[in-house]
Amino acid sequence: MSHVVTLPGLTVTTSSSSSSSSYPHIHSLTTTRLCSKVRVSAQFKSHDSTPIDFCDPDWKHKFKQDFQERFSLPHVTDIFHDTPPMPSTFCLQHRTPMVRDFAGSNPSKEWRGYINDNDRVLLKTIYYSSSTSAGAECIDPGCSWVEQWVHRAGPREKIYFKPEEVKAAIVTCGGLCPGLNDVIRQLVITLEAYGVKKIVGIPFGYRGFSDKEFSEVPLSRNVVQNIHLSGGSLLGVSRGGPAVNEIVDSLEERGINMLFVLGGNGTHAGANAIHDECRRRRYMVSVIGVPKTIDNDILLLDKTFGFDTAVEEAQRAINSAYIEAHSAYHGIGIVKLMGRSSGFIAMHASLASGQIDICLIPEVPFKLHGQNGVLSHMKHLIETKGSAVICVAEGAGQGLLQKTHATDASGNAVLGDIGGYIQQETRKYFKEIGIHADIKYIDPTYMIRACRANASDGILCAVLGQNAGIVASQ
Repeated sequence: MSHVVTLPGLTVTTSSSSSSSSYPHIHSLTTTRLCSKVRVSAQFKSHDSTPIDFCDPDWKHKFKQDFQERFSLPHVTDIFHDTPPMPSTFCLQHRTPMVRDFAGSNPSKEWRGYINDNDRVLLKTIYYSSSTSAGAECIDPGCSWVEQWVHRAGPREKIYFKPEEVKAAIVTCGGLCPGLNDVIRQLVITLEAYGVKKIVGIPFGYRGFSDKEFSEVPLSRNVVQNIHLSGGSLLGVSRGGPAVNEIVDSLEERGINMLFVLGGNGTHAGANAIHDECRRRRYMVSVIGVPKTIDNDILLLDKTFGFDTAVEEAQRAINSAYIEAHSAYHGIGIVKLMGRSSGFIAMHASLASGQIDICLIPEVPFKLHGQNGVLSHMKHLIETKGSAVICVAEGAGQGLLQKTHATDASGNAVLGDIGGYIQQETRKYFKEIGIHADIKYIDPTYMIRACRANASDGILCAVLGQNAGIVASQ
């Protein structure tokens, strides 16, 4: 039973909590005591929540060992110790699964296309001179070099599922994201390359496991061949869903022994719970997670699929806001982009466009009013250049809005409309100071997530889909 996330060239485990809370925050250290005349932190904790003792000469070894435990990959043999391995049926040199006697007539070791379980990829590639170096995230004040490795993704020489006996299911949960169809497509193609004949899609997220109105969607290469040419998800999406017990009951009833889950935080929390329940029941199934967040805010991933497409699509909204503002007398264009807890889309779109004067993101608090507030700077822009264009991430400035304490079906807090609030406050401010302002507000939220993946995201999705399909059989 594997609950893993596949990355380009990597495979790492995920957690049921948020994307960052389960990993060590090595950059937020608190000085608490002296050790060998150097201030160090006792706040950095190991996997079992015990503080790291930097006075211990073996602390680096213990840290690496703890890191390895955090990212050890669960496997079917953890529960089913006597599960027999068999030669892999996957080979990139063949469009169809290899024949049974492949290992005997053409030994797999001669192919050199497989990856060893001990192959690793170095996570940290920069050695920082000190904690004051640009971008330094130091474990200790001396910025010690501590190697951190993650598993390398790719086909292994041995597999643990007989392809002809496998029934694989794919489910897409949460909100839409460019590239979902690309991942589905590559998953199906990879599974067929192994020889899997029974591949189905579960419609409309986790709720498809319990809602009798929905039936499984048969998937094959012929079905998915061109789905990447359009946005959205062939299988549909939804938030929330039935209880974990119901989902696992459904897996057993349907005879599913490989489940591919495409989603974000809540979705992977559900996948982790499904994995745990399958372990408890000793039901032999692989649960494989492919991380989906358009916001590009998952630790250990250089980039998440859909992000590049969203930034590219956001250029249209920003350009429209610029034209509206630039063409009007004292024009102000306001664009709100996606980004609940991180402002990567807003920041990258602003930098790429070259047309944004102010970019507001959740990571950086700001004031609207006052001498150094956003509105004061807007006034300066109007007086000096005649127009202003503002880009704001949806999660920015939530402290300025009244909290609703409401949550959506996934358990996410319902955010206030910061874009609409800035629009109203801007109009009120310029009216009070007696300066004319022509304000246009654009919210392209659903436009940037419903479009087809661009070439960059398409390649990333193909890699993620292939790695996910590969890891399921290992």
